[in-house]
Amino acid sequence: MSQTRYEPPKQSAFGQFFDSLFLLALVLVALFVPLYLGLAGGGKTELKVADPTTWEGLGQNAVQTEQWVKLGMTPETAAPIITSRYDYSFNPVELAITAIVVMGYFLLLFRFSKIEYRDVIAERFGQKNGARNE
Repeated sequence: MSQTRYEPPKQSAFGQFFDSLFLLALVLVALFVPLYLGLAGGGKTELKVADPTTWEGLGQNAVQTEQWVKLGMTPETAAPIITSRYDYSFNPVELAITAIVVMGYFLLLFRFSKIEYRDVIAERFGQKNGARNE
């Protein structure tokens, strides 16, 4: 049984470099496009405080005030940080759609990988016992 050894296709250095840059661009697009389109981030809510110009009005005790001062903050500069609260609510329907899309992608990926794997095995070892190539 003399078969030639399987040699995977070679890719040039330029091709590898281009593929790397292309994948990096796709990742950046996937991360930033939702932000630019306003599809990401639930937003912030601002807490109402008695007096945003004093530490007491911001609801800060002596220990908290001391830590803010160590950071070089004044009540006016710390007020936007202290009064901002992020909204972490989500829509269950959108979550389910996202989960279905991700799972569908992986099922598709596994299906194509299985086909490619079987093709390589068939090329290397040939079909045996009437095995089908799905």
